[in-house]
This record gives sequence, C-alpha cells and structure tokens, in this order.
Amino acid sequence: MAKGTFGVTTPIYYINAAPHLGTAYTTVAADTITRYQRMNGYDVSFVTGTDEHGQKIAETAEKNAMTPQAWCDSLAPAFTDAWKTLDIDYTNFVRTTEDRQTRAVQKFWSALHDAGWLYKSAYEGWYCVHEETYYAESDLEKNDEGEFVCPDCKRPVRYEASGEENWFFKLSEFQDRLLAFYDEHPDFIRPVTRRNEIVSFVKGGLNDLSISRSSFDWGIPVPWDEGHVFYVWADALIAYLTGIGYGDGEREAEFDGRWPIQYHFVGKDITRFHCVIWPAMLMAAGMPITHTVFGHGFLLTKGEKMSKSKGNGLMPADLVKVFGVDAYRYYFMSDVQFGHDGSISMERMVQVYNADLANTWGNLVSRVTNMTTKYFEGRVPEAPAAAAENPLREIADTLYADYDACMAEVDFTGAAAAVQKLASRVNLYVEESAPWTLAKDPARADELAGVLYNCLEAIRIIALYMAPFMPNTSAEVFRRLGLGDIAEVTDIQEATAWGQLPASVAVEVGEPLFPRLDVDNLPEL
Repeated sequence: MAKGTFGVTTPIYYINAAPHLGTAYTTVAADTITRYQRMNGYDVSFVTGTDEHGQKIAETAEKNAMTPQAWCDSLAPAFTDAWKTLDIDYTNFVRTTEDRQTRAVQKFWSALHDAGWLYKSAYEGWYCVHEETYYAESDLEKNDEGEFVCPDCKRPVRYEASGEENWFFKLSEFQDRLLAFYDEHPDFIRPVTRRNEIVSFVKGGLNDLSISRSSFDWGIPVPWDEGHVFYVWADALIAYLTGIGYGDGEREAEFDGRWPIQYHFVGKDITRFHCVIWPAMLMAAGMPITHTVFGHGFLLTKGEKMSKSKGNGLMPADLVKVFGVDAYRYYFMSDVQFGHDGSISMERMVQVYNADLANTWGNLVSRVTNMTTKYFEGRVPEAPAAAAENPLREIADTLYADYDACMAEVDFTGAAAAVQKLASRVNLYVEESAPWTLAKDPARADELAGVLYNCLEAIRIIALYMAPFMPNTSAEVFRRLGLGDIAEVTDIQEATAWGQLPASVAVEVGEPLFPRLDVDNLPEL
C-alpha cells in the first residue's frame, strides 16, 4: 500500500529557447526525487511543462511569419525531446496553450473575481518585455548608458503610459498574511537565504498585481471581460494545478488527493513569483499552499551564470554525447549542492566521472562479476552462515536511514555520498579479503563463497540506491545479476534489507559500465 502522495513541479518553462543546462538541472533534480519517492512507496506526481503565452511570443512569431500557436508548436518538441534524452519520467507535461489549461485558469480567476479580489484600472509604469513583468522604479537598475534596466535580465525596460486597462489582483492586501505564513511555516521557502530575501521584500510593501492585458490577444481570454487576456504569471502558475487535475471534472478526486504538493523546484531568480504572488493567489482562493518552494542556485561557467546571450548556455545533449545520460545526471546531482550556485567545468566532470563511476562503481561491478564467473562458473555462490556478519552489511543496514534523511532535506549530494561510502567499502573489502588468494586453497572455498556473495549483495543494494540518479545503469546492473525490473520496486527499505540476492542465479559480466575518460581528449566546456 502506498504511503501517500508526493508531488513535485519544475517551473513551467518559457518556450522562447530550448532547454539548457540550467533548466535541465532543475528537471533532473525533480526527476531524481520523484524516482526515489516512488521507490519509497509514495504515489508520485511530477508536473512540468511550457509557458507559451504573452507579448514576447506573439512578437517573435510575427517576426518568423508564423501564428503564435504554430510558433509554439514548433518549439515545444525541444523540451519533450530533451526530457526524453535525460530519462525524465514526468507524470504530466502541461502546455499553457492546451484547452485544459484554459479551463483551469478561467475557473481559478473567475472564483477570485466573484470573491472581490480583482478590480479594473489603467496601468502606467515600467515593463520588461523579456521577463513580461512590471517593475516599480525603485526596483530598477541602470546600465552603463544610464538606461533603466530589468533587475533580473538586465535588459532595458520601457515606460508604458498608454492608459491600457488591466485587471488587477489585490496583492497588497496580503502583506501581513504572507509574513505570518512565513513565520508559521519556516520551511516554506528554502534554502534560508532565499527566505530572508523574500521576507525582506514583502516587509518593504507590496503593490497590486496586473493579471491581464488588452493590447494584444495571445493569451487565455478573461471570461468576464471581452478583449482581455490573462497575463503570463496569472496563467503559468495555474499549470501546477492543471497537471494534477484542477478544472477537470473527471479528475476532481485526483486533485483533492494530491494538492497541496511537497515541492516547487525553481531557480532562485523566480522565487519571488512563487513565494509572494503564488501563495497570495492561493490564500485568496481559500486553497492550501505547497509545502516548500525550493529556490536552487545558478550553474556557473568561468564564474558567470549560463545564458544564451553570453554564449555559454550549453545544451544537455552536448554533454550527454561525452559522458552518457546517467553520468550526466549523476554529476549534476552529486557534485553541485542543490540550493547553492555551482561552478561547473569539463575538468571537474571528468574527475567525478572517473573517481565515482569508472574507478569506484563501474570497476566494482566488473571485478566482482568477473571473479564470480572465474571462481563460481558465473553463478551467485551460496554463502555460509558465518558470512552474514561482515563490514558491508554494517553500512548497508544503516544506509536507508542516511539516504532517506538526505532526500528529505533535498540533499542529493549527501545521498550520493552515502551510497559511495558503501561502494568504496566494498572495493576495500575485496582488497582485504583477496578472493584470488582464497581461490588457491580448496579448504577456504566457503570463505571465498561468502566474500563474493557479500560483494554481489552489496552491489545489488548499491544499484537500488543509485537508481534515482542513474536509472539505466541500475537497471543494467540488475539485469547482470539476474534480477527483475528495478523500476517495479516500491519499498526500497524492504528491498535493500541484507541477504535477498538468491544463490545460483546466473551473473553476466558485460562491457564496462563507465569506461575511463581522458580530459585531454575532450572538448572544453
């Protein structure tokens, strides 16, 4: 029986460019934690998608002589294809141009309109087309030319004083309620540095939020006011609800059982929208609020944030060609501390690959399966009772508690290190036990059988804990051990209890899982 529901979302990514390493980083993190929680007995939901409305999309489509919908249709596969490449196992992909999103957005905002949380007024102020966001002058920065620029993307903003009428959400009325909520739920914003930033921002005062535009028509229509369409954040945030059934009469029970979810994973640059606007919207709707918004850091190359405009916005496929999918996933989850900025380089990726995967994990699988083939005709030996007490079991018996605690804190680096501790100990155990020496003495056959059984059993357990990070590799290790489908495991604590590897099962050696790489023969990052 499932332990309950567990839900995670990524941002609903703006569709103006194909996924780069930063968007992939968020998505792999969401995939890793949901894969683990599925193995841990939870009924998981993982919602991602694409944000396809707004003025910028309409203008870009026109420049390309396409309709906005056709333009979005041409770009969406870049996301679904990238996630397929990285083995992202989402449960729902929401495009904001879908009919179900229209129904959800109109339902949500109609309820707030009827409850008196919206009003109509003219807007006048600074607007960033790239971020599709209005800013107060006090929020803006200046570039070297003295122009006001967006505090997020650093592009020039423009002053809109056309008298365009917008619908506004009474965000300013939620200042005290938000501050009280932050106090009552200290884990709502993580890490703590993000929380401090948001609390300071809200204490500075909130302005009401424009949620519609009438100067263009590429958006979801406002049902009570013809000629208005919902503005990008009023649309995109609702996709988190759409993905689990909100607005769908046939999925009402599913939505009720899944909301609120555990995590929104977002980049730190959009935490304000998710930690101020979004909870205020939910408060106005009388709906529960997501347990945690986790604003992770940026990936840096040569000290700079990756971006297309700087020419350092690498595509995931570039690195997958060099390292393979699983090693790509493992590196970003194990070596870049989630929540902090992380400096990445090809040299460091090769270092982690060779140390953790080629030398420790891959080499362990190869040497133990080779010895099993050489000394026991390729079958798991029957271990004597005395072999049950061993240093590998001591680590394995506490590994679930250590690993689960790390995952509960979204500490992927700690979880990977806990597994590597066992893998390193198995390699040391092989050296200490010297099976090649035991094999020379027929009187020590039982001892040899015990050593190799313990190594194979530890490999089985390591594969289970590595599965959220490297699903393909773990599935291959299970296959080589003659075991079933690792993806069917729904109680990892029980599945990793010591001694479940059946004797006499045929073991396959196979090709090296992670051939060593030479950094001198690889392209620069």
